[in-house]
Amino acid sequence: MLPREARLLQLLRRARLPGRYRVRVALGCGLVGAAMLLGCGGSSGTAPSQQTPNPQPLQLALETAGTGLASPVDVQQPPDGTGRLFIVEQAGMIRIVQGGVLLSTPFLDIRSLVTSGGETGLLGLAFHPGYAQNRRFFLNYTRTLAGQLQSVIAEFQASATDPNAADLAETILLVIDQPFSNHNGGQLAFGPDGYLYIGFGDGGSGGDPLGNGQNLGTLLGKILRIDVNSTQPYAVPPDNPFVGQVGAAPEIWAYGFRNPWRFSFDGTSGRLFVGDVGQASYEEVDLVTKGGNYGWNVMEGAHCYPPPATDCNMTGLTLPIAEYSHSEGIAITGGYVYRGSAIPALGGTYVFGDYGSGRIWGLTENPPGTWTRTQLLGTNLTISSFGQDARGELYVVDYTGALYRTRQAM
Repeated sequence: MLPREARLLQLLRRARLPGRYRVRVALGCGLVGAAMLLGCGGSSGTAPSQQTPNPQPLQLALETAGTGLASPVDVQQPPDGTGRLFIVEQAGMIRIVQGGVLLSTPFLDIRSLVTSGGETGLLGLAFHPGYAQNRRFFLNYTRTLAGQLQSVIAEFQASATDPNAADLAETILLVIDQPFSNHNGGQLAFGPDGYLYIGFGDGGSGGDPLGNGQNLGTLLGKILRIDVNSTQPYAVPPDNPFVGQVGAAPEIWAYGFRNPWRFSFDGTSGRLFVGDVGQASYEEVDLVTKGGNYGWNVMEGAHCYPPPATDCNMTGLTLPIAEYSHSEGIAITGGYVYRGSAIPALGGTYVFGDYGSGRIWGLTENPPGTWTRTQLLGTNLTISSFGQDARGELYVVDYTGALYRTRQAM
């Protein structure tokens, strides 16, 4: 066990979490081996929320929506009206759940292209808004080329004759060399503006030794925004915040991230919520806007980094809207704002969780700019991702091999 992993395990043990929460020794801030992808930990803007002392009456429950998966890390539903769920397996396959049944033949198998294990692998999937017509989808995965680990953003198409199969032809849009094996990010999603947003971590190791989070000259530690509908392989939207700035990469939409593990757009407001995995003390939720600097590695959550510093320069930094310490979990998994109809009391709540403790929280805003975090459910799951279907209903991905649908507890 690495020293940092041992320290985190001691923190969780001292927290005396209920027995139903599993403590995973292998997580740690380095996340080595098959322990997973989060690179754990854990000014402007409002102060982050605090946990409410008494949970609201609303409690969630889970029902099984799929089993038999191998290290699933993402679930997406294409905008084609079929109701199918596409589950991303870390090793390099995409599986389909149709009518409640996991199909035996994968939609796509690119294991021969993917470097997988620890925090590497096939990490994210995004369907084009016009998928029903153009069959286009995009992947975020890692590979090794001539000994160099790289993150790849690539485009594929579904088969013109079989909707449950994808063509293997690949168009690579973007390749980034990774200096270390951890903190690869992995999320990508289309925004309400039709542009593709991509998340990359700071490049790894610990503490951001290369200073990538605050360096506008690199794509590491950033949220990117690109146009995949005009120039090949992509174009930079002219209103990106750093277009024309000397020394800055024009693809950057926001910066100062350690390892953004799952982000999503609220389907009603269009706001962008990001779960950013912390180093050794705090996990955070960011409400991301154009050109924002979210602090890493000047700050971890709402606290100066590295501890015990208290006098960091917060000028121009945007604080998280919520944070929690490693007494409650060790690696945030970002989720979605609930906009479904099955759980009316959950409407407008941002639902997210923790990979290590299995806790699921809701984040509500009232009045505007004031956020309250409430635990909705305690589980023994290893929460690698959340998902949302076309009706706005939420799903939880368990890295140990299952998919669950949320419902209100009876």
